[in-house]
Amino acid sequence: MKVDNFPKDIQQFLIPEPKGELFYQCLGCDAAYPINELLYVCPKCGQVLLIHNRNFDELKKISGKTWQQIFDYRRMLNIPALKGIYRYHEFIGPNIPLASIIYLGEGHTPIIEANKKLQDKAGGIKFYYKNDGQNPSASFKDRGMASALSYIKYLIDNKLASNIIAVCASTGDTSASAALYASYLTPDIKSAVLLPYKKVTPQQLSQPLGSGAKVFEIPGVFDDCMKIVEKLSEEYPVALLNSKNAWRILGQESYSYEIAQDFEYEMQDKVVVVPIGNAGNISAVMNGFLKFYEAGIINCLPKVIGVQSEHADPVYRYYLEPDKNRRVFKPVTVKPSVAQAAMIGNPVSMPRVVAIVNKYNDISGRQNVFFTQVTEQEIMDWSLEANRNGHIACTQGGESLAGLVNAAKQGIITNKEIAIVDATAHAIKFSGFQDQYFQKTIDKEYEIEPNQNLINLPTLVMPENHEKIPAQGKPLSDEDFKIFAGDISRKIAAELNLEKTNS
Repeated sequence: MKVDNFPKDIQQFLIPEPKGELFYQCLGCDAAYPINELLYVCPKCGQVLLIHNRNFDELKKISGKTWQQIFDYRRMLNIPALKGIYRYHEFIGPNIPLASIIYLGEGHTPIIEANKKLQDKAGGIKFYYKNDGQNPSASFKDRGMASALSYIKYLIDNKLASNIIAVCASTGDTSASAALYASYLTPDIKSAVLLPYKKVTPQQLSQPLGSGAKVFEIPGVFDDCMKIVEKLSEEYPVALLNSKNAWRILGQESYSYEIAQDFEYEMQDKVVVVPIGNAGNISAVMNGFLKFYEAGIINCLPKVIGVQSEHADPVYRYYLEPDKNRRVFKPVTVKPSVAQAAMIGNPVSMPRVVAIVNKYNDISGRQNVFFTQVTEQEIMDWSLEANRNGHIACTQGGESLAGLVNAAKQGIITNKEIAIVDATAHAIKFSGFQDQYFQKTIDKEYEIEPNQNLINLPTLVMPENHEKIPAQGKPLSDEDFKIFAGDISRKIAAELNLEKTNS
């Protein structure tokens, strides 16, 4: 629809103009820095940053009800820059002109209600999957990359940067997303990604290679790759695209905004369950809801539950201490996890988590952020259960569902609440683990014992006469194929317990 077709009192808001005064703020020493250059950590103390808008209070002058109408009417516009995460332009990158915004189809992923069978299995909790595997590179990382690369394009458009080499460390999804978005801006941006050697699925490895990125495989785990990328960003002129980049966090806040909009901005009795990984996503989810609450767009903050595997659980361990003044963060040495994207022992965004959780709970007036731990067995089994019931959940999606089930057992969530469970990527990216599970070849270090009831393998059906079978370039005669088809059909019918019709 065209702007002229909308109510006149809304028309003035539909096409946003660049405004706002964004700045980096250090979570350590509270120092502030302008955004006209790429910054990842505080130059004074080395702590991570968040991006704030000095003019955020101006957004509060528009009523929450009007904001709801703005976003709902924008949904009907055919302007590419406003189709993705920048539907919420004023809350993500208000200084970015629409001409600098990159849109590759990211955002507004579907929220799919689980069927009754799966809800019953999960303890009778009504829940939905938000399927971020339906983003362009098949993971939620595209939200942050759309923001980070739009900002870099803004710098390029304004002659503030040129000939950029973008780098990232990855467990797979970040590299796929970074390479995809960087390739859209070629030749102004080239990308290089660092992956832990043999710790990334073949499907994920193929993505940055296909997008033309320079891929480096490094001995060790993700945390080791991250240290090398950090060193590169400290000593060389490169653009860091990991979640240490505060622009990534801004883009990932769109996840919260979409949930709010899809539930008609009614967040009462809602629970959002997310895997933690590098802790950027849970930070963004909480921060997004806080912004919408402060602007009056939602009238309460939903409960947030962060989930970690027992093979990589530093955040969960940190919050085991009930007294926040006595908590001490300690990185952990990770063990192999089928939720590979969450296999991080020293999350970069941990300082963000601590700061935002405190604020979230304080504004809620109660504990409203919780953390739970799951086993590798639970991750794999719940991933398979979800996909047997109409979803395309990755192993991180299985981790989230396992976390929901455990949270229900612990009384953190009740069947009077509605949960939104995060599937961060597409199931196909992690199909290798499914194959190993079904073939019973999954390595013992994962501590997973395949459940026979969840195993599904193909059945080879051969005719009685093994000599007369069709092959490529060697079709059977009509008579032989008739015999072959009848034989195969009878065997399949027997397997399916079918009775022959009378026709």
